[in-house]
Amino acid sequence: MIHAPSLAIGAIIASITITLVIFGFNGSFNEQGLSIEPTPKIEQIGPAKITMNTFVSNGSPILGEHDAPITLVEFGDYQCHYCNVFFQSIEEDIVKNYVETGKVKIIFKDYNIIGPDSIKASHGAHCANEQGEFWKYHDTLYSNWTGENNGWASSENLEIFAKEIGLDMDNWSECMIKGTHSQIILNSNNDARALELTGTPAFFVINSDGKVTKLFGAQPFEVFKKIFDSES
Repeated sequence: MIHAPSLAIGAIIASITITLVIFGFNGSFNEQGLSIEPTPKIEQIGPAKITMNTFVSNGSPILGEHDAPITLVEFGDYQCHYCNVFFQSIEEDIVKNYVETGKVKIIFKDYNIIGPDSIKASHGAHCANEQGEFWKYHDTLYSNWTGENNGWASSENLEIFAKEIGLDMDNWSECMIKGTHSQIILNSNNDARALELTGTPAFFVINSDGKVTKLFGAQPFEVFKKIFDSES
């Protein structure tokens, strides 16, 4: 499993076909400059405002092989119930069967719609990324999930998680205090808005030809498998 630098793809998609699959989906929203207004669901996203960078920029480092032919992009909120369902019940099978075999790479993007602690958790993960531990911190966050807006992702607990995975606490704390990665988090939320997302998790499967398939919610592994197999 390789945590390579973030993927950068500059090509503009001339036309993107979106497949909608509705399942468990969180639709709440927060304040603090990251509020997302509810927007109508769409089936076609035109070329005027959507580029490949909308999907893959302003996110995590890649989980998997950099040259894997299929990219899975997740827009998630660390406090989101169905995001946690995906992590606990589905992601491991995707990693084992598709990421570790070099077929799929994963990018996680922030879509903070639950509350202020969601934003703090995003900062925690990006600050961990400065030490090459984004995915370990990401996994630790979801492994400690206990609900929405109940304090499990407080600043105190985020610090405990950072210590648990062995981060340099001086550097991580300085990053958190300065809000070093505020812009990337804001940009990721703006990307979600451009895609007219109304909840989390939302997934985009991008094949080597630039075809994009969209899934709403914590879909069963079989749904992802069917799409991955059809695109390989």
